[in-house]
Amino acid sequence: MMHKEIERKYLVRSNAFEALAQKQIHIRQAYLCGNKITLRIRQWDEQFLLTVKGPSHDGISRIEVEKPISHDEFEALLPLAEGHIIEKIRYLVPWNGLTIEVDKFISPRKGLVLAEIELPDEQTKPELPPWLGEEVTGQPEYYNAYMAKNG
Repeated sequence: MMHKEIERKYLVRSNAFEALAQKQIHIRQAYLCGNKITLRIRQWDEQFLLTVKGPSHDGISRIEVEKPISHDEFEALLPLAEGHIIEKIRYLVPWNGLTIEVDKFISPRKGLVLAEIELPDEQTKPELPPWLGEEVTGQPEYYNAYMAKNG
């Protein structure tokens, strides 16, 4: 599946989102390469995916292609990971017709809580819930690929 990913990232101020979450997902992911193009493998509960992401020109949008892979393929590729394996719990929170994905990191940045809102276009300015804090869209240190590489 290919689509243009348009998202904004925010720090999270409180755990108020937990009561609003419709679902929790355990995620493990690793990066096999990254610079201009990112190649990622991800375990999403019992689903396994290979994702290629293109470069972001504005910090908000980029091309993303995702393909399912088997558990065996995931496990075979995992040792090829560069740097740290990302592990987190993702909470899916409905908000004003959108879904906010809130990630509580287990590793490598235990305690970090980030929210992402995927938007229909770059001009959409969603009304934000009070539990969201500072916007960190475009700040590399808050991207999973950066954390995998740098801890």
